[in-house]
Amino acid sequence: MSASPATRVIRETRFAGLTPAARGKVRDIYDLGDKLLIVATDRLSAFDVILPTPIPDKGRVLTQLSLLWFNLLKDVIPNHVLSATDFPAPFDAFKDDLAGRSMVVRKTQPLPIECVIRGYVSGSGWKDYRTTGKICGIPLPTGLQESDRLPEPIFTPATKAVTGHDENIPFEEAVALIGKDLAEKVRAVSLEIYRRAAAYAEPRGIILADSKFEFGLLNGNLLWIDEALTPDSSRFWPAAHYSPGGPQSSFDKQFVRDYLERMRWPKTPPGPELPPEVVAATRAKYREAYRILAGRELD
Repeated sequence: MSASPATRVIRETRFAGLTPAARGKVRDIYDLGDKLLIVATDRLSAFDVILPTPIPDKGRVLTQLSLLWFNLLKDVIPNHVLSATDFPAPFDAFKDDLAGRSMVVRKTQPLPIECVIRGYVSGSGWKDYRTTGKICGIPLPTGLQESDRLPEPIFTPATKAVTGHDENIPFEEAVALIGKDLAEKVRAVSLEIYRRAAAYAEPRGIILADSKFEFGLLNGNLLWIDEALTPDSSRFWPAAHYSPGGPQSSFDKQFVRDYLERMRWPKTPPGPELPPEVVAATRAKYREAYRILAGRELD
């Protein structure tokens, strides 16, 4: 008896006679001509290494949360989603594997930058600020603590790394890569998405500390692509536990990172298998983020 779509764990798609155009850290992407089929698997990367142990429900959380945000904020900017339920032949034969974790989307020309919005001082932004008093060249008030809220959200673009870390760049470098008009447009759109999403999340008890967005061009039109405000692309903090002056607990793979730090793994491939308790705690965090933001349990 095969597992139902809701209980399947998929670390990697393997469809007979079909080869993905790309396998990212999490997503398998199939080229459908003028469209793409994007499948969010349950694999997880930490410290830029894909781990051998999948996290059940992770791919479905990423896809279902993205669909929620794409729909909620479609008046800010159009997105690339065409369908999350209808899969063209021959992929319709694998609908049980695709259900809940897949999207058929318009194929665009992706912009070569990540559009990062930071509302709080955290992560690489905190390291940058501690060293220079700035984040990506943007001067900030003196005396900020780690995890402090910024006076206003800031746009801090990054280059898109195929492997390894994305690299923060100043706005001027983004202008050099995509042109002044387009850089100013994605900055404005990213800030508006962030503000709207933060305002949605805050009364539900979640702080949106930062998030990264991707955009693409199709026939000269700008579309929001990839994923939208997921625990993989955003820092979600539980508001009830927010306490500036150090790192915050978050709705993501924090349990995995903490476990790997404790075991003194050298952060090079191959990654270690994860124990059941770390998998269960990480799965619960992803599901909790979905439950709070969507207002219901993941199906």
